[in-house]
Amino acid sequence: MTASDPVLQFIGVEKSFANGGTAVPVLRGVDLALNAGETLALTGESGSGKSTLLHIAGGLETADAGVVRVAGQDLAPMSDSARAAVRCNDVAVVFQQFNLIPSLTVGDNIAFQARLSGRVDRDLIDRMSNELGLADQLRKYPEALSGGQQQRVAIARAIAARPKVLLADEPTGNLDEGTAAEVMDQLLRLVADTGAGLLLVTHSPTIAARMDRGLHLSQGNLV
Repeated sequence: MTASDPVLQFIGVEKSFANGGTAVPVLRGVDLALNAGETLALTGESGSGKSTLLHIAGGLETADAGVVRVAGQDLAPMSDSARAAVRCNDVAVVFQQFNLIPSLTVGDNIAFQARLSGRVDRDLIDRMSNELGLADQLRKYPEALSGGQQQRVAIARAIAARPKVLLADEPTGNLDEGTAAEVMDQLLRLVADTGAGLLLVTHSPTIAARMDRGLHLSQGNLV
């Protein structure tokens, strides 16, 4: 991978799901490219396949056809363990449901993926904790935090490992409008600071407008 190569690339990606013995196409020859430091919004109707596209980008699902490259690596021929290594080292995901580990403190949740990848950067973690208003919450457990605070922890955890690709699936969908705007401000600042490419799924035109560019998924095609 060279500096000019996309950190995420889809070439002719197809995906179908079985429904009563019939294959229902979800992605039809999808092409996209995401560069380092770029932010990209993915919009579309509910059920249009946005989350499926995101899961394929993160190696959580496999494409039926086409090429998916993450940090220059083709995911298609990889074993499950190899794709898991890519998820650990090069990709991070922020989910709408937070997915924090309840038995770990806030501080340990933030450092979790960074420890898995062997890239714990205490300065980055401390800086994010301060910027996200979490510095005095690090010894608490997730259940003691508000929804907005838990989403900030999820964002910090994802970025702490310095991924090349950050995937976000409706990351503010469970938050009120004011909190959502604050969390997006902080997310975009941290993405800019680390130089990750951000692919963000959203239903919100306001959030989509804050990205560098946007794509719309309709009937399995990107427009």
